[in-house]
Order: sequence, then structure tokens, then C-alpha cells
Amino acid sequence: MAEQNQKEMNQQEVEEKVATAEEAMQQSEEQLEEAQKAVDNDIESMLAEAKDEAAKHKDMALRLQADMENLRRRTRLDLEEAHKYALKKFVDALIPAMDSMEMGIEAASKEEATKESIKEGVEMTFKQMLDVLAEFSVERIDPKGEKFNPQDHEAMTMIPSPDHESQTVVDVIQKGYKLNDRLVRPARVIVAQ
Repeated sequence: MAEQNQKEMNQQEVEEKVATAEEAMQQSEEQLEEAQKAVDNDIESMLAEAKDEAAKHKDMALRLQADMENLRRRTRLDLEEAHKYALKKFVDALIPAMDSMEMGIEAASKEEATKESIKEGVEMTFKQMLDVLAEFSVERIDPKGEKFNPQDHEAMTMIPSPDHESQTVVDVIQKGYKLNDRLVRPARVIVAQ
């Protein structure tokens, strides 16, 4: 009988321990479930933040791309404008010389025009044009009497000349021109042998 009682008590203790263990297990599962929910919430929150950040970066990239496109377009237009009107200053400077030439032609056609007045008008217009060229760094090459320089002169012929040293420019057939020290056209010359 006492043995039976002992067995029943042991059985009861075991059942109580099993119940406690099951209760503890259930609590652990609930805690695990809550932790899982918290992790899920954190992941969703982080994902939402990452999506917001990605959207911001995408927006910035689109704005930057639009800015670059606008800058490229403005630069192209400025460049086209610069090419189109690069000679405007030169044309502005040349127009008065053209006006003088036109007035000279009209004056030359009048009956009272003399050779001297026509020559004077042509010389004034020529000087105006030389001034315009000089204003734009165009240098005239007139090497008569100078030593022949193959960099700036083109020898058309060589002649014996007792009055000149050898390799001296005796005469200039056509004047040469330089733009900002770069040769545009060589002076065509006759050189002493």
C-alpha cells in the first residue's frame, strides 16, 4: 500500500514537472514568436528605409542627368553662337573701310574727279583696311631690301644684282601676311643671286 502511494506521488510529481515544462515551452514559443515578429517588423522597417533612400538617390540621379543634359545643350548652343558670330567684331571694323571705298567709287565717277583725288581716296581706304588688319593682329610682310627668309618669303625667281648682296630681296611681287605670328601667305619675292 505504501509502495502504491509512493508510485502515485511520483506519478503526480512527474505530471506536475511535465506540465511545468510544457508551460515553460509554451512561454518560450510565445517569446520566440514575439521575437520573430519584432525581427520581421525591423526588417520591414529597414526595407522601407532602404527603399526611401534608393528613391532619393534615383531622384538625385535623374536630376543630375537632367542638369548635365541642360549643361550639354547650353554649351552646344554657346559654341554654335560663338562659331556663328566669331567674325562679328572683324566685320564691324571692316564696314567703315567698305563705306569709304563705296564713297570713293561714287566720287571717282563724278566729272570733277581728278587722278590725284581718286588716288588720295584709294590710299585712305587702303590705310583704313591696313588699320583694321592690324587691329586683328594681322601683320603685313613687305621684305624689300631684307635678307631672304624661306619661313616668310617665297622666291619666285633669282636674278643677278650688283647693287644687292646675295640672298637679298630685290623686289616684292606680292606682300605676305601673318596672323598672330602664324604665316597666312608668304611674300612672293625676287631674290638677288
